[in-house]
Amino acid sequence: MSSTSWTILALVVYFVAMIGIGLYAFRKTTSHEGYMLADRQLHPFTAALSAGASDMSGWLLMGLPGAIYISGLCEAWIAVGLTVGAWLNWKIVAPRLRSYSVVTQDSITIPTFLENRLHDSSHVLRICSGLVILFFFTFYVSSGMVAGGTFFQATFGTSYLTGMLIVSGVVVLYTFVGGFLAVSYTDVVQGLLMMTALIAIPITAVVSLGGFSETTDIIRTSFPDHFSMVHGVAPLTIVSALGWGLGYVGQPHIIVRFMALRSPREAAYGRRVGTTWMAVSILGAIATGLVGCAYLHVDGHELTESQQTAETVFLVMGQKLFHPFLAGVVLAAVLAAIMSTISSQLLVTSSVLVEDLYRGIFKKKVSQRRLVLLSRFAVLAVAIVAALLAIPRSNTILELVAFAWAGFGAAFGPIIVLSLWWKRLTKEGAIAGLLTGAVVVAVWGFTPVLSSLIYEMIPGFCANMLVAVIVSYLTKPPSEQVVAEFEKAVKDSRE
Repeated sequence: MSSTSWTILALVVYFVAMIGIGLYAFRKTTSHEGYMLADRQLHPFTAALSAGASDMSGWLLMGLPGAIYISGLCEAWIAVGLTVGAWLNWKIVAPRLRSYSVVTQDSITIPTFLENRLHDSSHVLRICSGLVILFFFTFYVSSGMVAGGTFFQATFGTSYLTGMLIVSGVVVLYTFVGGFLAVSYTDVVQGLLMMTALIAIPITAVVSLGGFSETTDIIRTSFPDHFSMVHGVAPLTIVSALGWGLGYVGQPHIIVRFMALRSPREAAYGRRVGTTWMAVSILGAIATGLVGCAYLHVDGHELTESQQTAETVFLVMGQKLFHPFLAGVVLAAVLAAIMSTISSQLLVTSSVLVEDLYRGIFKKKVSQRRLVLLSRFAVLAVAIVAALLAIPRSNTILELVAFAWAGFGAAFGPIIVLSLWWKRLTKEGAIAGLLTGAVVVAVWGFTPVLSSLIYEMIPGFCANMLVAVIVSYLTKPPSEQVVAEFEKAVKDSRE
């Protein structure tokens, strides 16, 4: 068999496995809550790996190694911020969100939770939340589509469009069929595959170069500034990078995993598993970028300074270091990163369309079977729109992810934290804060002078928090029932 045939065989095996998991989940999914939240029976190990895999996307295996390859460890500040942010997310959000989402009429989406938490009978908060999710997920899903097209173009020489359509088609199939359970189970396989590949590539490359000392000597000689985390980096740039960690508490596709846990106390187990997975995977991605500098320099295959070209460093090394079949498995890890995120985002966006907008606005009584059917077709519709938006490929993966991440973090992060930890929050404060955070990110991100100064997440997050608190103090305090639910949720989160 030719090397290309071996690689294709590995990818076919991977695709078949993902579709098989989707069909298995289909047999176990009979209700709308099951399709959207796995009936709140998700094991903490599954929840932890699913949250991590759906979070990292193509950024982990392509965006981060590419940035490290070009600039060195000065690009690692984002990784530090994300690791700390993930740990805090599991610590301060997970247990209370799990208990509170049950107290608030078994809420199964973030917009529904916020509406029920604050007793907003006008549905304004729910609708605004849904629209913000739809807007920013447009960019987030597009980043996954771009990564999929880039993957196939770099690996097989296909057109960008062909690759994008192949990846999107498989993701849509198993998400359409199996819902949340399929997404979570495939995330576990994908998360383990990603971590294994990120460990294997730098270690194998170091061995082929003669060892650790030889590898570091090559990097110091040919790329003398790559081991410095501060070389040429302004203080505000470091603050911006660390600010990525703020975004975790506001990512709907991540924190919805907390709502699906079997009990609040299992969040501690999930925190240990999830943080360990993230730390190992991020270190592997950083090592891939650094070691890639030495390996490709010696090999005579140095990549250009273009960010889009550098983002293929993981792919190029996998093809050079391993047998074609194993190289195909490594390449499947990239697909795993891309697909796990796209599937989670499609499911959350589908839930917004059906649960938060359709049911929230029209308040129709619909059978469980019809709700599941509507959710599946919402997945299909969102995927088609996202694919159309990804066709131009006008931005790098990291740029698209950065904007969407900031949007969710600034719009939802402060409101989620306040709703879980501050009983004085009012619906008016939540609405004002959410819209302020979203608008600040959109304006800041699309204004070159401002976006070059500091990451839009930080001003958006701070503005949201400030406005939400001020407006809450200026409006009527929550009712006794809202306060009683708050105290019950806090109590339940400790049991």
